[in-house]
Amino acid sequence: YIAQHSFADFLLCEPLQTNIVERGYVMPTPIQDQTIPYLLDQQDVIGLANTGTGKTAAFLIPLIHNVYTQKADKVLIMAPTRELAVQIRSELQIFTKNMKIFSALCIGGVPLDRQIRAVRNNPHFVIGTPGRLIDLEKRGALHFDDFDSIVLDEVDHMLDLGFIVDMKYVIAKLPESRHSLFFSATMPHKLTDVARSFLNKPVTLEAEKQSTSANVNQDVIKVNGQSKIDLLENLLKTEGFDKVLVFGQTKHGLNKLAEKLEQRGFYVAAIHGNKSQGQRQRALEQFKKSNIQVLLATDIASRGLDIDNVTHVINYDLPQTYEDYIHRIGRTGRANKTGIALSFVE
Repeated sequence: YIAQHSFADFLLCEPLQTNIVERGYVMPTPIQDQTIPYLLDQQDVIGLANTGTGKTAAFLIPLIHNVYTQKADKVLIMAPTRELAVQIRSELQIFTKNMKIFSALCIGGVPLDRQIRAVRNNPHFVIGTPGRLIDLEKRGALHFDDFDSIVLDEVDHMLDLGFIVDMKYVIAKLPESRHSLFFSATMPHKLTDVARSFLNKPVTLEAEKQSTSANVNQDVIKVNGQSKIDLLENLLKTEGFDKVLVFGQTKHGLNKLAEKLEQRGFYVAAIHGNKSQGQRQRALEQFKKSNIQVLLATDIASRGLDIDNVTHVINYDLPQTYEDYIHRIGRTGRANKTGIALSFVE
């Protein structure tokens, strides 16, 4: 794929151009290259793209421009997980530096009253997970018909997590005339109705699916009745295993594994559904800064994790689906670096 534009070619407002340059962006990724012109024209878009393709910037950049130039008034971004919502918010803050564009983050696991105050301040962007957004709406703090631009992100994942009823509820309350964006890695049959009710004459754009294996060397480790924890310990002591993401099946199993690894002298943190938002964020920060060598995660907690320089992904427990496998191993080998994915097989 050859990009048709550079970021300088998109006629973006001055302060946004500055922030893009500061971020170090020069050439857009395929999804950014295709999507940005349509979104600047306020056309409805279906973007078929995985995490790691640059899709967050693909919708944030044009929406920020539209808000700044007053083509759009208020933007609602709905994401399936807290982690993804937090990540979208932090990217938004980078791109809106010095632009006086304000946002509110509405996710579970955080005090409600603070979020009620935040949304009542009438921010330009509201980013949140379906449950918390609906909660705020039912309390009268948020009105879905105030938003003229709406993004549904990782819609297939929202479907997996059982948010389809919530999505339909929100869509039914949106204003007639609006700019609608729909991002999903895949388009399962169940989503076509949702897309139809949500979008108006959408353009469908597909990011070239990068073959996952391009930058990831994949290998299996035969357990053959040995102790998995011993095998893992030996790997973690090997040179080069500097920043290791270990996937397990259950929260309980991960907690036990974390304890055992700590007893053996490793710096470890775990993220899963039982951890509070603050605990998950702290664990991620420590891992990003390399204060800990090993981050243990379940599939649900791993969605949208974008961490630089993960040297190895280890499937301590095998994933349930091929999609989960692809998603897990895609956490390494990012940004043109090579990564290694190892799977323990009985």
